[in-house]
Amino acid sequence: MDAPLSYEQKDDIALVVMNDGKVNAYGPAMIAALASALDRACCEAQAVVIAGRPGVFCAGYDLKIIRGADPDVAIAMRGMGRGVILQTYLHPQPVVMACTGHTLAAGALLSLAGDYRIGSRGDFKIGLNETSIGLALPAYGIELARDRLRPNALCAATLGAEIYCPEGALEVGYFDSIIDSTLVIEHALKVAKRMVKLDKKAFAETKRVLRDPTVQRISKAVE
Repeated sequence: MDAPLSYEQKDDIALVVMNDGKVNAYGPAMIAALASALDRACCEAQAVVIAGRPGVFCAGYDLKIIRGADPDVAIAMRGMGRGVILQTYLHPQPVVMACTGHTLAAGALLSLAGDYRIGSRGDFKIGLNETSIGLALPAYGIELARDRLRPNALCAATLGAEIYCPEGALEVGYFDSIIDSTLVIEHALKVAKRMVKLDKKAFAETKRVLRDPTVQRISKAVE
């Protein structure tokens, strides 16, 4: 099986591109590869861009496993997924998300964990659709949404499983900017290059302090 993502060094930026040839399902192989890429970036790069393939950033957990015959496998996958999303959220380097298309469920949570999130203009769906497909949104997902989305959109986005077009996602806080889909990775690299100019130690410490309240709420929650 081919690797579900690629890792490429662009000067001092680690460009991580998810591409499983389908919907970039957030399954065990993708989760493990993302964790490895983030660890590698700490050693080799100064910032990270996480992107998807054209038309799809990530459509969420692998539902074949979530709804499969072995609940222990599903629980293990979701635990791994939670760990990598929080690893991204707390990564000491700048992390820029290049959302190249549909960004749903765990894919939306991964995007929310970035420091700067760029969406693609087009006929794409963005949002936390869990309650519409029979899944409860986990506590860490609710807290990430609480941290990054507009307060007046929180209930609709979580309880109501509201799905947004890119412009709507920008308005409620899923994205910091949107751009033509053919330019989203190029723009993400430019944003990351600007962020690299920030003082590394000051950035990492400020990020830790900024995000600690959310992490503390997550650690106290019962999944």
